[in-house]
Amino acid sequence: MDNNRFERVYAQGITNITEIWVDRETGVNYMFHSSGYAGGMTPLLDRDGKVVVSAVTGK
Repeated sequence: MDNNRFERVYAQGITNITEIWVDRETGVNYMFHSSGYAGGMTPLLDRDGKVVVSAVTGK
């Protein structure tokens, strides 16, 4: 089983962390944010409210 479905493409912060992850199968971008013991992930949206999708490269 391939455990590399998601790739982190952006990271910022130490205690307040913001990251962008890309699903390598669908190309959907997700934003992850954590602060202390709390965190959450959501699909990344563009200014029109549509999901940001990156081009999927071959495996």
